[in-house]
Formats: sequence, C-alpha cells, structure tokens
Amino acid sequence: MNMPAATRWPVLALLLLAGSGAGAAEDILKPEEAFRYEVSADGGALNVRWTIAPAHYLYRERMGYASKTAGVELGDTVLPAGKPYDDEFFGPMEIYRGAVTARIPLVSVPAGTTQVDLEIRSQGCADIGLCYPPQKWLASVALPATTAAAGSSLSRLMGQDTPAGTDGPMAPADAFQPAVEVLDPFRIAVTWNIADGYYLYRDSLTVGGDGSAQPGPPAIPPGTPKWDEHFGDVEVFYDSVRLEVPLARATPDAGVLNLRLGFQGCKEDSICYPPGATVVRVELPPAVATTALRDGAAPPMAEQDRLSQLIVEGNLTLVLVTFLGLGLLLAFTPCVLPMIPILSGIIAGEGAACTTRRAFLLSLTYVLGMAFTYTIAGAGFAAAGAQVQAALMKPWIIVSVAALFVALSLSMFGLYELQMPAFIQNRLTQASNQQRRGSFFGTAVMGALSALVVTTCVAPPLVASLTVIGQSGDIMRGALSLFAMSIGMGLPLLVIGTSAGRLIPKAGAWMNKVKGAFGFMMLGLAVWMLERLLPGAMTLALWGLLVFTAGVFLGAFTTLMPEAGTTQKLGKAFGLVAALYGVAMLAGALGGANDPLQPLRFAGSPMGGGSSEAHLEFQRIKSVTDLEQALARADAANQPVMVDFYADWCVSCKEMERYTFTDGNVHEALDGALLLQADVTANDKLDQELLQYFGIFGPPTIVFYDGDGAERQAFRVVGYMPAEEFASHAREAISSPG
Repeated sequence: MNMPAATRWPVLALLLLAGSGAGAAEDILKPEEAFRYEVSADGGALNVRWTIAPAHYLYRERMGYASKTAGVELGDTVLPAGKPYDDEFFGPMEIYRGAVTARIPLVSVPAGTTQVDLEIRSQGCADIGLCYPPQKWLASVALPATTAAAGSSLSRLMGQDTPAGTDGPMAPADAFQPAVEVLDPFRIAVTWNIADGYYLYRDSLTVGGDGSAQPGPPAIPPGTPKWDEHFGDVEVFYDSVRLEVPLARATPDAGVLNLRLGFQGCKEDSICYPPGATVVRVELPPAVATTALRDGAAPPMAEQDRLSQLIVEGNLTLVLVTFLGLGLLLAFTPCVLPMIPILSGIIAGEGAACTTRRAFLLSLTYVLGMAFTYTIAGAGFAAAGAQVQAALMKPWIIVSVAALFVALSLSMFGLYELQMPAFIQNRLTQASNQQRRGSFFGTAVMGALSALVVTTCVAPPLVASLTVIGQSGDIMRGALSLFAMSIGMGLPLLVIGTSAGRLIPKAGAWMNKVKGAFGFMMLGLAVWMLERLLPGAMTLALWGLLVFTAGVFLGAFTTLMPEAGTTQKLGKAFGLVAALYGVAMLAGALGGANDPLQPLRFAGSPMGGGSSEAHLEFQRIKSVTDLEQALARADAANQPVMVDFYADWCVSCKEMERYTFTDGNVHEALDGALLLQADVTANDKLDQELLQYFGIFGPPTIVFYDGDGAERQAFRVVGYMPAEEFASHAREAISSPG
C-alpha cells in the first residue's frame, strides 16, 4: 500500500502503540476524544469551537472547512495566530492547545436555507510522539431565522437591508468604490474612493486579472498607521487611495482586461467587513507608443524607451539594421571582448589542420550558437518574466564556468587533451568526420555559454528587446532584434577567427607558445568570472599570481645566451615587467588594495597619497515597502531621489562604483538628493518584486525621482555610463522640472 510519508508515519505510530499493551492503550485517546468541536452560527458566520485534550495539539495549517450545502459560499477562515512549532515532518508550523475558535464568514446563502452541512478537516498529535492521520468530519448547523429569511447573511451583515435614514453600515459596494484609469498601454491606475467614517486595510489591496494583459505588483503608497484589535499595527487608508499597476501585454492589439480588485475594510468603531473582491472590465488601447508633442517639442525619452518604440513601430528592415549596428558597438565593450580569446583558442587548438575555410566555418558556428541562444533564451526568459542575468549568475554556475575555463587552459598547456570518449567515437561513422562534427558541436556550445554567461552587460538594446517581448507580446519583433544584435556582436569575431585561420602556418613548433598564450587568457577569464564572488583583495592576488606566472613563461628568469636573438630579449624584458607587476599586485593584495590598475594605492598610506577615493553614501533598501517609505520621507522634504540597482555579479555595476560614483562632479550633481541602493545579488523574492515594481530586467539600472515623488522615467540609466556624462545626466534629471 503506497501512502505519503506525512500520513504513513502517524499510521505506523498508531499501529505500534496499539499493539504495545493494554496499559499503553488506555493512555491513547481516539481523535474524536482528543479534539472535540462545537459548531454554531450567528448572523454572518459559522463558528467552530475546538476543545483540545491536555498533552495534545492541532495544526493550524491542517484545518479546513468546506460547505456541502448547495448555494452556500464560505469566506476565508479567521483564526488567531498559533504557537510556532518546528515539526519533524511538516517543517515550520503553528499549533493550538487548550481551545481555539475558527470563524468562517457566510458569503452567500440562498433564500430559505435553514441549515448548512459543513465539512471539517483537521490533523493533530499527542505529546507522547503519536500523530493522528488527517481527520474529516461532517457537521450540520442550523442557521438563525433572520439569516434564513434574509437569504444572504452577508447582505444583512453589510447593511444592504438597513432602512433608509438609519446610521447602519453601508453595503461594501457603496463604502468602497473603485475607479480604473488607463494611463498608457502598459499602465493603469486604480483609485479607491472611501466613504466618510470608513477605511481600507493597506495590506488587503490586491490586483489580479485575466484577458489580454497580466497585471503586475501594484505600487501602493504608505497608509496611515493604526492599531487594530485583531491585526495589531496596520496601515489604513481614509477618503481615497490611488494605486498604479504595470501591465504585461499578451498582444500589442487592443483588448479587454478583467481586473479583479481585492480589498477589506471597516466602519470606524463599528463592523469590519470580510475580505471582498470586485471585477472591473477595462478596455485596453493598442500597445503603440505615443508620438504626441508637448509644448511644441518631443518629450524626453530614455534610450531604451526610444529603442522599444522603434521595435514596435519602426520598419522591420530598419529595426534589424539598427540593432545590427548596436550589436557591432557592443562587440567592443569589456563584457564582450572575452569572447575573442575563447574563439581564438578554439581555432588555435585546431593546429595545422585549420584552413581559412575551416576557420571561417568554426567562427560562424560560434557566432550562430551565440545568436540563437540569445534569441531563444532571451525571448523565453522575458516572456516568463524571469531575470536572465541573475538566473545565470548563481554562485555555483559562476564557479562551474570558471572551472571550465581552467580545464580548457590546462589543455592548452599540454597537460592533457580534451576529446570525446572512445566508446562514443566508435559509434560514429567515420573517424575523420567524427572529429569535425565534434569540433563544430563544441564550438556551438562554447558560443552558447559565451552568450549566456560571459556577456553579462545589460545594455539598452538588450533591455529594449526584452521589454517589447515581455510587455507587448510581440515576440517575433523582439526575438529578431535580439538575433540581429547578436550577429552584430559576432561580426568582429568572424573577422578575427577567419584571419587567424589564414595566418596559421601548416606546421610549426611555435603553435605550443600560441596555445600557452591562450591558456593564460583562459585563466584570466576564470579570474574575471570569480571576481563577482571573491573579495577585491583576493581577486587582486589571483591577478598578481597569474601575471607573475605569465612573466615566468615569457622567460623573466631564464638566462640569455650571448647569441640570443631579438625575440628572446624582448620576451625576457616583457617577462620581467610582468613579473614585477605581478609582485606589485600581490603586495597590494596583502595591503588590502583591490584595483589591478593601482595595486599599490592603499587607503591612508604614503603610496596612496594619504587619502582614499570618496564613494557615494547610499541608503540600502531591500523591498518595495522600504522603497515606498524612503520615497514618502523624501516627498515630505521635497527631496529628489536616485535609486541604484546593484549586484555583486554585475561587472558594469562595479565599473559604476569604481569610476563613476567616485567622481567629484558626480558628487556635486547629486548633492542634496537621497541616494538609495538596492542590492539584488541574491535575486530572492523581495529582489524580484522590486525589479518587477520598476519593470526592469537587471542591474545596473538607475532611476530618478523629482522632489514631488514622481519618477523621471525619461532619465533612467541602463548599463555603464562614464562619470562626465553621468554627472550631466543626473544634474538634468534632478534639477529640471518633471
């Protein structure tokens, strides 16, 4: 007999105890004796009072109630907080001892209904180590005559039958009235109008829906603090509250959204309503960016927004050419340059067999592997709403990729040869074709890894493509843009790879030196990957060790014979310089430095000029609630705000920290602004909610707010920006009118 573990163990315990003797059996209560219940009904709810025997307890999470009477609808069960308990099988739980009452609101009761059949589910344990199997009982409870006559206990509770002119509670639809406004194709605003003397709980406001769009997490402003008898310290809204809700479009065409708005509120010093919901039909316009002019001039628009508009509205040929050119520019950024030694190492590893034609085909395979991976994975991740960077920057993935580069480098040094296992090679048709297929397959895999792992910069072209895919639903245009951008990034790789094949001689011992050089490049890539995880001083030590070892290989400590040629002498000279530089980095690491370009610059040391670089002072935030509270304080002080999204695995974030945020002009431009920083390294639930709140895909992204608390969306910064340009940008974002 198969039975879940959580059920099997309690049953086994019962059987063992039952057979252990009459004396033990006398101490064991039956479940109906250990957990007694009484069911009653009042004007608006069913009440289940539990009486729990001594040395026994009930699981809060294992309680459940369901109506077995046709037409009777029950609301969410109201229970007091239980005692925290770490259960061996179920993990963290809450339990009840002694007595507890569950209140189940009656949401709908057909007219004439005199009783309700209630299904009761529970599970509990005894302190002696016995756990009972889940129990299920059926109880019938008679309804009060007023409830049966009214036909709906909720209607009577809400005051829908209150005579005119009395001061009874209003119906929830009258006390809390929502109004929905479409701000643009990707945003709506929900305004709750609250009657005098009533209030809404902030935590109860939810937004869901279905149709041609999917609502995102709403931006809810801070509420008024209030002490609640049942919920403790809460925030509530009086008069009105406005929520802004982002939308993820399933299609760029006009459509309908059935918006489900959840809420719960109370009448001051009177009744509290059960949780409720209302559905509002919203007509959505086509997802086409507006081109209207304001004050005779085009409104400012961030670079990624202009590119998003181009993808949606522009001629498809123009879109592809534009993103091809942007990809070509990205090919020369620090995040893409590491692809060059990877591809060059693959071609150099081919040796004398690498003709120009074969070098071109290998390069093309590498680039296509990169392009198709970007296109497919980018579209898939964006459509699913995941964070591509963070998903691929988990520590175990970074360490695994770094280990792969180390393994490839050791192969370049000749310690072993990487090849397919013999039993796999024997299954292929011909040995000559087998290796060729394997080479092309391996090259495509390396291209895919390069696209997903090495290229970690979130640049505006990539953000624009992902935004269109994720919001407008036009996957074809977004995916084609990604493909064109990837091909543009790969054009220099095609040229370099093909040229390397043409320049490689048919044979020569010099090949080992070339492979050794590429081996050091692979080790450099491993250090570059680990830089996201390791402390700065440790990373500097690894760079120092690598450069020093390279100097040794160049002949820094090799004795030159009098007849040594120019090449050997230059090699020794470069080797000595590399060795000295490596020693400087190792010394700097021991002194706490972390900058490979200035390894001997120590904070407060004579070498460092007695001072260290001044960094911006950020206030860390973790959640949407932290953000809203900080914005509320800034709004009250009429203070502009800058929000910086940072992650340890983000290379461009560290470039911003090192080169941009240390600049004096940047400090001056941001003087007087509240500086917030969200560290999304962990990519946990709170981090993802914060990213979704802004509708962004990852760091580095910088958001500005004016003194009135309104975001300056046209001034968002995505990716690295040099200090001089950023200072001018920040000055305009903070000082210019919204």
